[in-house]
Amino acid sequence: MRALTWQGVNELSVEDVPDPHVQNDQDVVLRVTRTTTCGSDLHLVGGYIPFMKKGDVLGHEFVGEVVEVGRAVTRHRVGDRVVVCSFIACGRCWYCRNDLWSACDNGNPNPAIPENLWGFAPGGCFGYSHVMGGYSGSMAEYVRVPYADYGAFSVPEGVSDQRALFASDSVPTGFMGAHLGEAGPGKVVAVWGAGAVGQMAARGAQLLGADRVVVIDRIPERLAQAEDVIGAEVLDYSATDVGGELREMTGGRGPDVCIEAVGMEAHGEGVAGAYDQVKQQLRLQTDRPTAVREAVHNCRKGGSVFVLGVFAEVVDKFPLGAVVNKGLTVRGAQMHGHRYIPRILERMAAGEVTTEHLETHTVGLEDAPRGYAMFKDKEDGCVRSVVVP
Repeated sequence: MRALTWQGVNELSVEDVPDPHVQNDQDVVLRVTRTTTCGSDLHLVGGYIPFMKKGDVLGHEFVGEVVEVGRAVTRHRVGDRVVVCSFIACGRCWYCRNDLWSACDNGNPNPAIPENLWGFAPGGCFGYSHVMGGYSGSMAEYVRVPYADYGAFSVPEGVSDQRALFASDSVPTGFMGAHLGEAGPGKVVAVWGAGAVGQMAARGAQLLGADRVVVIDRIPERLAQAEDVIGAEVLDYSATDVGGELREMTGGRGPDVCIEAVGMEAHGEGVAGAYDQVKQQLRLQTDRPTAVREAVHNCRKGGSVFVLGVFAEVVDKFPLGAVVNKGLTVRGAQMHGHRYIPRILERMAAGEVTTEHLETHTVGLEDAPRGYAMFKDKEDGCVRSVVVP
């Protein structure tokens, strides 16, 4: 089959790769009908996530049709239309039973690598390096889905593939940030990042009853979507004093909940932004924590900060003093999608969550490298490039 492969830093190509097949009785094989670029993929493309190998197939956000079913699979049949959670979890371990799905003890077949990096291994993730299991990704004609009874979800009638696609990763990631960040009635929520995940964090906060939701970014097309489609208030950090604006909105206190939805390649203004950029390029730090620092500094005393963006290992100038002295609660997680996707699909069917606007560009599989280039460089107002194999 054909698939988009990583060939080296900033080098992608579509190649012939072996067809996937059922390797375990709990697997299904899916014909991919739609898959999308994601900001976290750009960390792989740029060489910031370690343990990539030449020929690895990218992609982790997808929807498709079941074409082969393992003998132990009970919830899916050939021909079913399903959306698949980007994280791979067994459904049976202590973490899965406690709704901490991305922390699964069995989803990652390469636990020694992340144990050395982080102390313990999280679950696996499609198309996201060998530190996350070395699984082939979804930028392909077909993909193997392990633990399919837990990680694949039937798409309701009336919900298009175009809408269901983002229930794979972007929507549950954003909803998790709003939920575990404790957005709710009476709260002011600020979201750093107006990409797909940031917009869905804002929508999740709205559905949880937040009084005001503010989204912060600098890309006009993304800010326009957050304002016009999601209905959030927006701030362009390149044109205004974000901290001053947030204090003005909140009687001088700052937001109750601050959600970081940017990740390890956050852009920054002025000397601090240049400092982070240089240190990351010299590999003196693995991640640029610009948005995290802003969220911590601008959150009200006693407030909550949730980190949704992907980070690899170490950062410099983390404001731990602000966390302690302001009494902040800081949380982070990879996406516990299994916990949120069923309800998200219900909300999609009811029209409460719409995502079609995120697909600003659509390409075929052979043009996937071009799709990633448009997404990375924000060409032609690209918010997301969707690949249709």
